[in-house]
Amino acid sequence: MSALSSSVTRRSLLASAAVAGAVSLLPGSFAAAGDDSNTIRPFEFKASDAQLADLRQRINTTRWPEQETVNDSSQGVQYATTQKLARYWANEYDWRKVEAQLNALPQFITTIDRVDIHFIHVRSKHKDALPLIVTHGWPGSIIEQLKIIEPLTNPTAHGGKASDAFHLVIPSMPGYGFSGKPTTTGWDPIRIANAWIELMKRLGYEKYVAQGGDWGDAVTEQMALIAPPELLGIHVNMPATVPADIAAALQPGGTAPKGLSPDEQHAYDQLDDFYKHGLGYALEMANRPQTLYGIADSPVGLAAWMIDHDIRSYEMIARVFDGKTEGLTRDDILDNITLYWLTNTAVSSARLYWENKLAFFAVKNVTIPVAVSVFPDEIYAAPRSWTQRAYPKLIHYNKLDKGGHFAAWEQPKAFTSELRAAFHSLRSA
Repeated sequence: MSALSSSVTRRSLLASAAVAGAVSLLPGSFAAAGDDSNTIRPFEFKASDAQLADLRQRINTTRWPEQETVNDSSQGVQYATTQKLARYWANEYDWRKVEAQLNALPQFITTIDRVDIHFIHVRSKHKDALPLIVTHGWPGSIIEQLKIIEPLTNPTAHGGKASDAFHLVIPSMPGYGFSGKPTTTGWDPIRIANAWIELMKRLGYEKYVAQGGDWGDAVTEQMALIAPPELLGIHVNMPATVPADIAAALQPGGTAPKGLSPDEQHAYDQLDDFYKHGLGYALEMANRPQTLYGIADSPVGLAAWMIDHDIRSYEMIARVFDGKTEGLTRDDILDNITLYWLTNTAVSSARLYWENKLAFFAVKNVTIPVAVSVFPDEIYAAPRSWTQRAYPKLIHYNKLDKGGHFAAWEQPKAFTSELRAAFHSLRSA
């Protein structure tokens, strides 16, 4: 990321926005809800030295269990991987680097539906840039999107054309990162989608597009179902395309339908494995999120919980801590985990699973234009056949050669190219 470009953009935004006094929040203060005025306040964050010292001390005094009794990850996140992560976190990792990167960006807080919403807002220098709102998932955050900000907003410096430019809005979901923690129930993907629609109105965007993966897909598809006239189309990288008969077959005791194509069979097998072996974290957070006191109290417990999201992501992270070169670095992984720790959002973020009543991969009957990018190491690789049936106005479909669940974070160059191609046809709308 170009620090010069980011700082210039930040100064221009702060000079032009109608804002109140600057906000600098510390952990524990995110739950306070303000009124629903249109006020947009500048934001920055600085962890105290005492908080970082406490984090290191807690890592170093972790009460460790014994090593797993198998030679693979079938019992969960492995002892050796977690030990390597903890040693690096306590002795070499530097939070101040990503903190400075975040604070060089234009960040803001505004109150919507009585919850403070944090967001990054970077406007392109190119006059015809297309506004885009990008939503993260769990166990992600705005950290996932940092690598795509410059290529999307400043394309001429990153192999693109001025006509590829986006104005970029990257919010933190309620209960995540620097956004407020809801103190009442009801903050599900539908409510978040309505908040995002209000956020884009508040920023003055009369036409825009939206993107998401994981929970970001759920929120983005709900925005598409609400279909405000300003929303031209959406892009998703973990689409909801699973047909009803496939969903039924994936239930306990079910069997795969006959006559599936190779791509459909592969997707079925991926989903079957995920439901049987990879869904434990989601079931606990959906049923009993408040029980997870341990991950709010133990940094190592939080880290293990977060990196156990899906097997292919976990295997990649394990290779990273073995010293292999992957799409993510050790710092990337710990930037995200440390953000959760410093904001004390382990439990508040988990409540989204409890709030959600939507079938995650089921077809939602979206009728506005949809673009889909399929990364091979995602929870499941949506086949073209399912995708075309799920989205009658499919404007882009592409299968990538590399990448997984955290696509923008792992493969920012490919992800950027996908977004440029995905929304090209909507720019003249």
